[in-house]
Amino acid sequence: MIGEISSIIGLKVYTDEGRYVGRVDDLVIDMEKRMITGIAMAEYNKLIIESKSLGVILPYRIVKSVGDIVIVKDVFKKKNKETKEEEES
Repeated sequence: MIGEISSIIGLKVYTDEGRYVGRVDDLVIDMEKRMITGIAMAEYNKLIIESKSLGVILPYRIVKSVGDIVIVKDVFKKKNKETKEEEES
């Protein structure tokens, strides 16, 4: 199991819509339940994740698949002209 978990570190994360989210730096593990609860990323796409922190943690429940890359549900707001206009008002 250790080999499988460590193979996730360093993988690129994309949404199921094809947008780049970031790169996996670490995993959050619930030791009591013995399961992964989150993906920690220091490098993340600031265009889709609005945060001023040095890193973010995505809940593992949005992960759809793990292979050569990690695919997550696209739960991020899409920035467009309408959204920017609403924010400026």
